[in-house]
Amino acid sequence: MLRALLGKKIGMTTVFNPDGTVSGVTAIRVGPCTVTQVKTVPRDGYEAAQIGFEETLRLSSPLRGHLKETGPFRYLREVDAEDLGAVQVGQRVDVGIFQPGERVDIVGTSKGKGFAGGVKRYHFRGGPKTHGQSDRHRAPGSIGSTTYPGRVLKGQRMAGHLGHHRVTVRNVAVVLSDPVRNLLLVEGGVPGFSSQLVMVRRSRGGGA
Repeated sequence: MLRALLGKKIGMTTVFNPDGTVSGVTAIRVGPCTVTQVKTVPRDGYEAAQIGFEETLRLSSPLRGHLKETGPFRYLREVDAEDLGAVQVGQRVDVGIFQPGERVDIVGTSKGKGFAGGVKRYHFRGGPKTHGQSDRHRAPGSIGSTTYPGRVLKGQRMAGHLGHHRVTVRNVAVVLSDPVRNLLLVEGGVPGFSSQLVMVRRSRGGGA
């Protein structure tokens, strides 16, 4: 059985729990994914299963040759398998491998927010707002030292590109798994915007 599948974030909604409370959940369209390649230690040096998700007509010639037995897929990723011997090329796997109550990790790309200052990027407090400092409200403050070393050290938290990073939300509970609709509901938020590609994988320490 594969440990992870690909999907696309749909958005957030709410569900009612058996005790009457309301929880925020994220809906993800997961799979079905097709095994496009099985990598083994004798041939590749490691074990993994390559899966394809979402068919497309726009592929390069090398990829068409690589996927001629399984079909053209837009996304390809390598995932772990609990028993690689039982995995075969062309095998289709759906969201049914995840069960309600199980714990999963969600891997996605956070929203890109462009160039941002220190207050927004690192939650800096900003400068004083009195005594005539009318232009220092969102300034970063001092970033260097005095005579020694006489330069700005690397790694200082300053303004720059914010977001658009690979983010993993760990140990998230599965609320609903619907193979008929390829739908998965998980507790809380998931990185990225709607229709963003995400990977849902079984948490290493997560059981029912």
